[in-house]
Order: sequence, then C-alpha cells, then structure tokens
Amino acid sequence: MTAKAQQAAKPEDTEIWTPVPKEVSTGRPFIDAPSDAIILFDGKNLDQWVYTDNRDKPAAWTVHDNVLTVKKGTGNIETKQKFNNYQLHIEWQVPENITGTDQARGNSGIFLASIGKGDAGYELQVLDSYKNKTYVNGMAGSLYKQTIPLANPTKKPGEWQTYDVVWMAPVFNEDGSLKTPARATVFFNGVLVENNVELSGPTLYIGKPAYKAHGASPIKLQAHGDKSEPLSFRNIWVREL
Repeated sequence: MTAKAQQAAKPEDTEIWTPVPKEVSTGRPFIDAPSDAIILFDGKNLDQWVYTDNRDKPAAWTVHDNVLTVKKGTGNIETKQKFNNYQLHIEWQVPENITGTDQARGNSGIFLASIGKGDAGYELQVLDSYKNKTYVNGMAGSLYKQTIPLANPTKKPGEWQTYDVVWMAPVFNEDGSLKTPARATVFFNGVLVENNVELSGPTLYIGKPAYKAHGASPIKLQAHGDKSEPLSFRNIWVREL
C-alpha cells in the first residue's frame, strides 16, 4: 500500500461483520499454574511489569483483592521479561456495571508480543462480546483485525473469563526478511477459538499489516481509551516453549 493510499484508508476498511460466530456455553477451563511456569501476576504486586512507554518506570495499575485493574489514563503496561515462544494463561473480567456499546464497551487487549510503544505489537482482543454487536474480527477472541474466532464463549459481565494461548513468534532471516510468520492458538473459556492461525504481521487499526524484523518481546496489557469502566485481570502465568 502506498503512503497516499494508507493516508486515505479508514478503520472501517478492515472491519468484517459476518458471519457471526455462534455462542457457546462453557465449563471449567484450565486454571492452576504448572510447576515450571513463570508467574507474571499472583495477586500481590506488579514486580514483573513496567510501563510500555517508559520501561524504566514500574507499572502502577491498581492491585486489590488479588486482582489487577486497569488504571485509566496511565498507559499500557508490559512484562519486564521478553519472550519468544510460550504458553500463556490469563484471566480477565468486564465489570458488571459496564456501559457503552460496540468497541467502546469493556475494551482492552493482550499483546502477545509488544514491539514498541503504544499499541505496537500483535493483539489478542479483549472486549465485552456478550450480547454486544461489533465487527467480528474485533470481538473477544479475535486476533484484532486479522482473524475471526471460531465461536463466541463470552460470559456475562461480572464473570471471569480465561484465555489460554500458545504463541509461536515470527522468525526473521539475517537480512530482516521474514522466514516464518507468527502463529497463535487460543482457548477462550476452554473453547478453541483460534486454531494455529498464521498472522500477516503486527496489529494495525487502519490498513494492512506487514512484518518488520524484531526479536524476543514483552507481553503487553492495554489501557484502552474508551470511556467504559476499567477491566481487571488475575492469575497470569507463562511457560516458555
């Protein structure tokens, strides 16, 4: 895409609204961390996290009752440690009193590889997708603007949701060209919603993704700018593969 065409592009150009994934009721998903897991958040502190836009600054989102809640206006946070391939478990909750509609209702994101400041990276979307219509490549369980989840197992606001992810990072040749693309498998509340899907590059809100060489990367949590009530996270762990 030329620079002129990129400037003329709109977010709506990459929104897909149909077909809508079927709703699925779920059972009890995976929860407990295995013995070789790296605990990223155990409910006590944010020792493993820093601010994305200033990695010298410790993360200061709100920790309470074994839960981590987004602190609006402070920016995204990411892990101190960088990863290549891994298995990730993370639980998240849209507050019961959530307001808003579409993308402005319980919006956040888990960047499976943060490759720069702001929202640079590969985003697994977090959103209230319970009876909340939006474009399907932007609903919970999507790899934002790239893939549509195979089902919609979203629970009601106020209930805890889980993602279990297998992330295979992209590999680049010495000259910076792409050798193998990133792949992701995602279980959402125990239901397979992304089956070893291949990504076209890092997430873009506008335009088409394209790869640029990078190495091991942090995992990032998004403080989205919508006006709805902030989301919470708990029980975050990762296993390097």
